[in-house]
This record gives sequence, structure tokens and C-alpha cells, in this order.
Amino acid sequence: MCNVYPELKPFVFENRHQTITIDFAKPKAVKALNTALLLKDYGIKFWEFPEENLCPPIPGRVDYIHHIVHLLKTVKEKDAIKILDIGTGASCIYPLLGHAEYNWNFVATDIDEKSLKNAQKIIDKNKLQDSIALRHQKDSSQIFNGILKEDDAFSISICNPPFFNSEEEADEATTRKLKNLGKSTDKLVRNFSGTNTELAYKGGEKAFLHTYLYESSLHKENCEWFTTLVSKKDLVKGIQKSLKKLGATEVKVVSMGQGNKISRILAWRF
Repeated sequence: MCNVYPELKPFVFENRHQTITIDFAKPKAVKALNTALLLKDYGIKFWEFPEENLCPPIPGRVDYIHHIVHLLKTVKEKDAIKILDIGTGASCIYPLLGHAEYNWNFVATDIDEKSLKNAQKIIDKNKLQDSIALRHQKDSSQIFNGILKEDDAFSISICNPPFFNSEEEADEATTRKLKNLGKSTDKLVRNFSGTNTELAYKGGEKAFLHTYLYESSLHKENCEWFTTLVSKKDLVKGIQKSLKKLGATEVKVVSMGQGNKISRILAWRF
């Protein structure tokens, strides 16, 4: 890996178990590792974004991409896969991976203009302008409204929602993570970084997801499938009930596991 991306080398060491690794509590080490993975495995030559922005773990993100392939086998236009990425962030990670792995086309959205500006730079540097387009969501309380055009036709929407109700709640999660890593909690440093808009939403994950569900029912003609990650398992039953009331004709829950972290993809259509 260091041969492909020499900038990773300063962060690599042998731990007491004689395993070659990095310090996952250090944001710069985490970012260097994920940049190396993108270059080595997916041919992404440029992937730069501000230090404060969320650095997505590549294995988990590509796992989502691989899982939705099974859903896409059921779409009508199999030769023209077009994905809507809700909240692409400064890293533009899902469009990069989806195009690299399957040559899909994307429209990616975000509420943060600075993030979109950086995402556009990544797109331009990797010469992906013909495959990935960006749209600015001007109203942070909306998800599809104000973004989708009447004639838009997407195979599927994907989303990695903000999990926390506030920045304080995100800090509490960081404190727990640092303790689990055996690190000091005197100075909170998120190993994957992340701005408040990337990590938090008023009402937390539950509120965001219910807005997502409701708005999907208003735009059922624009996407064949709607999907999202769901972090909290206890939200799934309530979401399934909501989707039934909204008229969803098919609902799937797909388990995902990366290391000790268990998550799930919720998918539905009308």
C-alpha cells in the first residue's frame, strides 16, 4: 500500500501483536489509509478535502455499493443505471466508488455549498464530469423537495444519514470510541472528523429518516428504489410501519457488517 501511496508510510507501524497497522485514533492516519485504498483498489488519483470534513471508511462505503447491485437487477432500464446520492459530502465517495466499480452515473446532492465545491474539484481532477453531476439542496429541512425535477428518472437513491441529534451527542460518541481505543479523552479528536452538518440533524437519525420516507412517497415516480443506511436497529420496525402507511409495495432490510460495527440498508419502492 505504501508503494502506491508513499504518504501513508509515516503512519504505519508494528504494534505489540506484531501486526502492521496505523493509529486509527489519528485523523490524518485514517485519511491517508483511505486515500491509499482508493488509489490502489479503485484508481482514484485525486481525493483531497478539508481536514474538518468527514473521512468515510472505504470498506463500509463500497459494501453499500455492492449490496444495492441486487436491487438494481430488478430495475427496468438495466443498461442506464443512474443513482441519486443524498448528502454526498466533500469527499463525493459513493459516486466515486459506484462509477469505479460499475460505471454508474450519479447525481449527488448536499446542503453545504463548500462541500459541493470540493466535491466538484474531485470530480474534475478525476475527469468524471460526464458521469457525476452535483445539485445544491438549499433547504436543510428538505431532502428530495427542491432537488428532484419533474422528469428525473433514477434507478435508486442512496443515503448515509446524519446519526446524531447535535454536535454534543456526536462528541459523546467520540468519547466512547476513544475509550475503547485506550486513548485519552482530554482532547476530543474525531478519527474520521466530520462537520456538524455531516454528523447531526435536528431530531437525529429518526427525524431525518422519517422526512426521507415521507418525501420519497411524494416522488415515487422519480426513483424505482429508495434506500438508506440505518444505524439504530430499534428504528427499523417503526420505519417499516411508516412505509406501509405511505403505500410502499416492497420493503427490504439488508444486514451489513464491517468489523465490530453492524448496520443495515433499508430499501423500499412504491
